[in-house]
Amino acid sequence: MSANVVKNPLRDSRQWPAPPPEIAEFHRRMPAFSPTLLLDAPDLARKLGVGRILVKAETRRMGLPSFKILGASWATYQALRAHIGHEPEPWGNINELAANLAHLRPFTLATATDGNHGRAVSFMARLLGFRARIFVPAGMSPARIQAMEKEGATVSIVDGDYDDAVARSSEESSGSCLVVSDTSWPGYETIPSQVIEGYTTIFNEVDDAIDASGLDRPDLVVVPMGVGAFMAAAVTHYRCGSWSPIVAGVEPLDANCVQASALAGDIAHVPGPHRSIMVGLNCGRPSLIAWPRLKSGVDWFVSVDDDAARDAMRDLADAAVPAGETGGASLAGLRALLADSAAAEELPDMSDKTALVIVTEGATDPRAFEEIVGRPHDSIGRVLTAVR
Repeated sequence: MSANVVKNPLRDSRQWPAPPPEIAEFHRRMPAFSPTLLLDAPDLARKLGVGRILVKAETRRMGLPSFKILGASWATYQALRAHIGHEPEPWGNINELAANLAHLRPFTLATATDGNHGRAVSFMARLLGFRARIFVPAGMSPARIQAMEKEGATVSIVDGDYDDAVARSSEESSGSCLVVSDTSWPGYETIPSQVIEGYTTIFNEVDDAIDASGLDRPDLVVVPMGVGAFMAAAVTHYRCGSWSPIVAGVEPLDANCVQASALAGDIAHVPGPHRSIMVGLNCGRPSLIAWPRLKSGVDWFVSVDDDAARDAMRDLADAAVPAGETGGASLAGLRALLADSAAAEELPDMSDKTALVIVTEGATDPRAFEEIVGRPHDSIGRVLTAVR
């Protein structure tokens, strides 16, 4: 296994404004909403020499196998408010909201995706009675495409990488189609900012669970990065108050666009093809709107190879967390950070500290999961009783 660990040369002490408080209330009105689990992983902590490892398991969120619906739902709602020019009629659940927006039909939501965001946008479109048009890079696994199609989406494969799919999706914007992207480009920044806002619900849930359990707040937080939207949410949360843990971001070695940008001093492009199994992180350029928070608020940038992600998936499965390939990235990054000799001189002694690892997805490709972990994803965490 190989990794590249870099201390952020652009880090500063900036504080960022807290997100709107109404986000949590909006999410509570979404179907099947409940906070995801925060798990204590003592065996992992002993294995890595850390006092405590907490795992925020975003393996099942509102019926989907990732956290992405939090950003997609909030951004879609805000975009629709702007589109109609006023607040929708009062609504208490998604069916009432769909009825209030029925006059827009036929209407389409479009986006580019490397998997989970597109599925979340498709899910939101189905709930609202809209169409979904999703653009994906070449080489995406059939299982991820089929998951979006099951939500009713039309999926188009773009001959190129994720950035090419983003460029194609941007062409769909019209009076009857909203592009709900989690990355940004010049002139398209509001919706991606709202995606970031939606993700902050995760970190509020972490705080609530820690406070309810009487545990210590994390000293180190490890978050996966693709275009950087989710990491921007982490920076928003951990750089807006008095508690400011060490924050580390993780990427694939061949798609380390945020790490490369930090070293270059500004947004840099890492050309594809990006072929990591951590498909949710296969991005060649950071989000324009996320970049200021990434360069300001992240302490360490870590890029890892696919073997590190596979090992992390196996370790998380042993801890009863069925993490997908992208979901395993944070633990892989934590292990690489702790093993790096230069980082060891800078980091505090973690033997009595708490690390928080965010697992951003479950087994989005069940066949690949079983090949890597050696058992089906739906057997993870199940207690088996022998029958005599």
